[in-house]
Parts: sequence; structure tokens; C-alpha cells
Amino acid sequence: MFVVSLTYKKPIAEVELHLTAHIAYLEQYYAAGTFIASGRKVPRTGGIILAKAATRTALELILQQDPFAIADVAEFEVIEFVPTKTAAGLEQLIEKI
Repeated sequence: MFVVSLTYKKPIAEVELHLTAHIAYLEQYYAAGTFIASGRKVPRTGGIILAKAATRTALELILQQDPFAIADVAEFEVIEFVPTKTAAGLEQLIEKI
């Protein structure tokens, strides 16, 4: 599993020019089962995506398709972790090692 931290590199006004395309991109990968949760940082300096992908390389290829990446309005930090415990109802996220 991965935590993706997006940090805006441009003013919010420029980021928002790409927001509709970014939301469509997110929906595509929610439908594919890759993205689990996402949202804005507070304060609004970027966002967070929780993702499941076969490999870090596979996820990085997906992230390159993000309109925010294509427009160079955000930078992406990928943190991989192995969930071994969850709250009730999220047990499907646990990875057996």
C-alpha cells in the first residue's frame, strides 16, 4: 500500500485550472480499485492519495498520468507501507507478509 503526498508547486488559481481533469483521473483509478481514499491537505497546500498497486513502479506510472503532474503544478512523494492492523471494517487492507 502507498501514501502519496502531493504538494502544490504553483498558486491555487493555477492548480484549479486542472482540478476537473484531476477529479476525472481520480475517478478512473477508484473504478480500477487502485485508489482507496483521497483528499485535500489542511491548509490547502496539496493532497493525499491512499493507493494499492502491484509495485511502486506501477503506481509511479499511474501518477505520471495525473493532470497535476502533466501540468507540473504538483510534486509527488510516494511512501510505501505494509498495513498489518486496521480499524474494524477495513480488514481487506491488511497485507499478509
